[in-house]
Amino acid sequence: QVHLVESGGGLVHPGGSLRLSCAVNGSIFNLVSMSWYRQAPGKERELVATISARGIIDYGLYVRGRFTISRDNVENVMYLRMNSLKPEDTGVYYCNVFDRLLSGRYSDYWGQGTQVTVSS
Repeated sequence: QVHLVESGGGLVHPGGSLRLSCAVNGSIFNLVSMSWYRQAPGKERELVATISARGIIDYGLYVRGRFTISRDNVENVMYLRMNSLKPEDTGVYYCNVFDRLLSGRYSDYWGQGTQVTVSS
């Protein structure tokens, strides 16, 4: 029922900026956290940034100081502002939502991803 759609990816030069968006369609019963992950070819998926329901934010080591995660509760959209992009930031960026259902069980949702390519 919950569907996540990422957008905003593209090709940028080193040092450029992008803003990714994750639109949440469907009902979130009790939000635990929303996160951005990324995966480069041949590498494991890694956490980029996460924001909890309380607004607590954490960043991956290699993006700290350059990326900013935020959430718009009215529009049901999560954002990732990426500045000073490096070629190492290239990869598919995924949106993740962690939800607690009324039953007490947790549910995990993923988007299809949006491609970010940083190249000269």
